[in-house]
Amino acid sequence: MKPIWIVDDDQSIRFVLEKALLREDLPTRSFTNAREVLAALEGGSEAEGPQILVSDIRMPGGSGLDLLSKVKEKHPGLPVIIMTAFSDLDSAVSAFQGGAFEYLPKPFDVPKAVELIRRAVEESQREEVAEERMAVAPEMLGQAPAMQDVFRAIGRLSQSNVTVMITGESGSGKELVARALHKHSPRATGPFVAINTAAIPKDLLESELFGHERGAFTGAQTMRRGRFEQADGGTLFLDEIGDMPFDLQTRLLRVLSDGHFYRVGGHNAVKTNVRVIAATHQDLEQRVKDGGFREDLFHRLNVIRLRLPALRERLEDIPMLTRHFLQGSAKQLGVEPKRISDAALVRLTSFRFPGNVRQLENICHWLTVMAPAQLVEPKDLPPEVGSGVGLAAPAAVPEAPAVAGAPAVTASPVPVPPVVGGSWESALEAEALQLLASGRHDVWDELTKRFEAKLILTALATTRGRRIEAAQKLGIGRNTITRKLQELGLEE
Repeated sequence: MKPIWIVDDDQSIRFVLEKALLREDLPTRSFTNAREVLAALEGGSEAEGPQILVSDIRMPGGSGLDLLSKVKEKHPGLPVIIMTAFSDLDSAVSAFQGGAFEYLPKPFDVPKAVELIRRAVEESQREEVAEERMAVAPEMLGQAPAMQDVFRAIGRLSQSNVTVMITGESGSGKELVARALHKHSPRATGPFVAINTAAIPKDLLESELFGHERGAFTGAQTMRRGRFEQADGGTLFLDEIGDMPFDLQTRLLRVLSDGHFYRVGGHNAVKTNVRVIAATHQDLEQRVKDGGFREDLFHRLNVIRLRLPALRERLEDIPMLTRHFLQGSAKQLGVEPKRISDAALVRLTSFRFPGNVRQLENICHWLTVMAPAQLVEPKDLPPEVGSGVGLAAPAAVPEAPAVAGAPAVTASPVPVPPVVGGSWESALEAEALQLLASGRHDVWDELTKRFEAKLILTALATTRGRRIEAAQKLGIGRNTITRKLQELGLEE
C-alpha cells in the first residue's frame, strides 16, 4: 500500500501521527512544508505517490489550502485531509469547495484521527478498484446471433441521447452494455457514473442520487454532490431500477422531465445535463400492476428497450468467453494462463449458468487459482459444474427483438436444482481421522491452516486477487487477510 503523506511544520504533530498510523500498519512519509510535497509529487512516479495527503492549514512557505489547490489540479482523485486549529474552521470548510475529503481540528483525538484517515484510505481504495475495473473492462464479446443483435442496437443507439432501458437476468452484462453506449456516444469525454439502487439503503439513496447540503441531517458536515451532479455532461447508469423506493421514483421522474432537482436539505434548484440509462432484471410491467413502480416513470424510462440474452441463449460464445476470462484472470494474478480441454468446454457448454456471464467469469478465476495443472480437465471444474448438477439442454427461448418500444419477450426462468454430493464436513472428518490415527499432535493447526488457505485463495480468485474485496466478502479486516497471507506463506 502507498504511504499516507503527513505535512506539518510541527514535529510533534508529525511524530504522533506517524506512530499512531504505524501501529495500524499504515505506512507514512512526512514533510515540513508544501514545497517539499510538490517537489516529491513532481519527481516521483504514480506508484511512489501518496494514498492519502494529510496537511496542516498554516505553514511557512505556503498554506495547506494552496497545496490542496495545486494537488487537485494534477491528482483530482487523491483524498486530502486538512488539519486546522478551531479558529481556522471557516477557512477549512471553504476548502471543501476545492475538493478536500475532510478536516481534522486541532487539538485532535488520536484514535479519531486514525479513524478518519482509515476512512479516507478505504474510500481511496474503492476508487482505485473502480478505476481498475474501468481500465481493464473489455469490449463485449459474442458471436451468437442474439449478441450480434445487441451490438447492432448499441451502434444505432450510441449517437442518440435517448433514454435506454436494458433488461436481462442478473450477471448477463447490463453494465457493460451501458458503458458501451456511453463510450461510443457524443458524451464519451464526459463521466460515466453507475449506481446500483438495490445495493444502497433506502435512507441513504436519496442523498447518493441528489446530494445533500451541509447540516441536512446528522453527520452531514459538508455539502456533497450526488450522482446526478457527478454525471453532468455524461451518462448516469441506474442499475436495478425496479428496486428504487416508491417515494424516490417521484423525484427521479422530475429530473428526467426537466433536468432540475434539489439536494437534500437544499432550497436552490440544481440543473444537470445527463443521459440516463436504466437496467433491471425484474418485470417492470408487473411491478406497475402491483403498485410497486410508477407507471409514468416506467414510460419515461422505457423509451427504447434493449434486451440482453442470458448465457444459456448464446452457448456458442462460452468457449471464446472462457479463454478470454482465463487470460484476464492470469494477467491479474501474474501467472501463466490456464488452457482448457475440449472435454471441459463441452461440460461448461452444457451447464445452465444461472449466474450468466458473471458466473462463468468467477469460475475462470477459480480455475486459475485452484486447477492443479495448466490444462483444465472436466475433473478440475468447480463442484457445481464438475458434479454434473445443473447440466441440461437449455430451454427453448422465443425470438425477441434486441430493440423495441414494447415489452421484450423473455425466457421462462429455469429452476436450478440444489448442489448435491458428499459434504465437505464428511471429507473433513475423514481427513481428521487419518491425521489423528497417524499419531500427530498438530492436527488442529494443520487443518486450520489448510482451511484458511483454501478459503482465502478461493476468495482472492473471485476478486481477481484484490485483497480488500476478498476481505469484505469473507467478513474479515484488510489487516487480517494480509497477516494470514504472510503466516500461511501465500505471499508472492
